[in-house]
Amino acid sequence: MLWGFLEGLLGHLCPGCGGRLDAPLLCTRCRGGLRAFSTGEMVYLGLYGRVGGLVRALKYRRRSGLAPLLAQPLAEGIRERGWVLEGVTAVPTLLPRLLLRGYNPPELLARELARLLGLPYRRVIRRVRYAPSQPTRGRGRARLPQDLFAPQAQVAGAWLLVDDVLTSGATFLRAKEALLRAGAGRVYGAFLAVRDPSALGPYR
Repeated sequence: MLWGFLEGLLGHLCPGCGGRLDAPLLCTRCRGGLRAFSTGEMVYLGLYGRVGGLVRALKYRRRSGLAPLLAQPLAEGIRERGWVLEGVTAVPTLLPRLLLRGYNPPELLARELARLLGLPYRRVIRRVRYAPSQPTRGRGRARLPQDLFAPQAQVAGAWLLVDDVLTSGATFLRAKEALLRAGAGRVYGAFLAVRDPSALGPYR
């Protein structure tokens, strides 16, 4: 309660609903409303229109402390799916972006998921070239180079690949392909938000 009061004095609002903070980082109402949705090989917290504020706070406003809170419902959703996983990894970012932000949001989330699920976290793939942000709709997948990501370690079995937002599905597909080249037998996905529900189609 004290931290929520201090954040309120500093003008911080709840990134989930925009209301008054009565708890650190996220109000109690938004905490209670967090739950995971799942479809096929994917779990996510909701559509971007509903949970986009959480994504922006973690990604652009340096609210890295949100990662443990957001990972909990995702971990519960993964347990409910019964996936047998060997480990967890994240969609990597480019070094300039990492230096600018100080952390990679998908990696923060992935490390928390690995901890909650009792699995190892490993940096299995690396990003080797720049690609522009993906459009919400359209043929974004065709515009991404196939060598956007490359394996940097060898793995086996089923792995969980974590990203903050599923937009067109193009970035996830390229990262998944690199993870399969690294030796993964199957790749599942976990996200905070989905921008375009049609991107879930191939994974239903």
